[in-house]
Amino acid sequence: MILIFLIWALLSCSVCLAVEPILPLHSVATDERKVALGRQLFFDTRLSRSNEVSCASCHQLATHGADKVPRSKGVEERLGDVRAPSVYNSVFNIRQAWDGKAMDLKAQVTLPVENPKEFATTWPELIDTLSADKSFVSAFKQVYQDGLSRDAISDAIAQYERSLVTLNAPFDLWLQGKGPLSEQAQEGYRLFKYYGCINCHQGKNVGGNMFAKMGTFGDYFGDRGTPIEPADYGRYNVTGREADKFTFKVPGLRLAARQAYFFHDGSEQSLKGAINTMARYQLGRSLSEAQLTAIVAFLESLVGHHQEMAP
Repeated sequence: MILIFLIWALLSCSVCLAVEPILPLHSVATDERKVALGRQLFFDTRLSRSNEVSCASCHQLATHGADKVPRSKGVEERLGDVRAPSVYNSVFNIRQAWDGKAMDLKAQVTLPVENPKEFATTWPELIDTLSADKSFVSAFKQVYQDGLSRDAISDAIAQYERSLVTLNAPFDLWLQGKGPLSEQAQEGYRLFKYYGCINCHQGKNVGGNMFAKMGTFGDYFGDRGTPIEPADYGRYNVTGREADKFTFKVPGLRLAARQAYFFHDGSEQSLKGAINTMARYQLGRSLSEAQLTAIVAFLESLVGHHQEMAP
């Protein structure tokens, strides 16, 4: 009888997960040696021409893996074109960067190196700089057949970023029947699905697996009050297709409740404000204060933990 009950419980849990549009996060297979090298590089300011900017400068891991300012500053404090997205859970994204210009994490790593607003260097210069560090060269030779190279550097950082998965979020534990979830958070999740947020924000990362136009039910850019910039064209800058103008990769919401700024332009500073903006321009809806508070509680429940994050 006990065996039958256990089988029923397992099947019931599997069925519940199968019909939910959001799935629990899980760790991803990585090479620990490459992850260790990648972590060193992620925090290494020698990746920039001025030796003052690292990956961690714009992707602050102690908090939410993004930046604390609307747009990050690179070499010589040059301002970036878009807000730095969270690097946590980015392994689950369909593409990398707001406009999806990078196919995967390894391809994304190469973008800041020669960008004049970010690291502002060249690959030959970067490799020459790192090659002067004999211990670094030796470490790479032990892990990569070709030693220190553009491909090895990109792969090591990508391997580290693959390891940045936030686990054991209250929502995930609740989905798996391993923990409670407040009634308010459950109501927020119900509203999140009922109003259609889930149409774009679903899957493991609660987003990151599709592209969507910014301003489906209104002129977001016209109402924003600032001139349209090249970066505002989003996916169009990659494809050249008119239909892709103002279209962006849907951001994952796993750490949205911890972020300081929202959207590709960093135009919103509060979580409730961001939800309101999405409701208006993406859903054509207006939400009450109680509904906003419930959705915020749901988003809070999505926050998991990684060892790089502050307690």
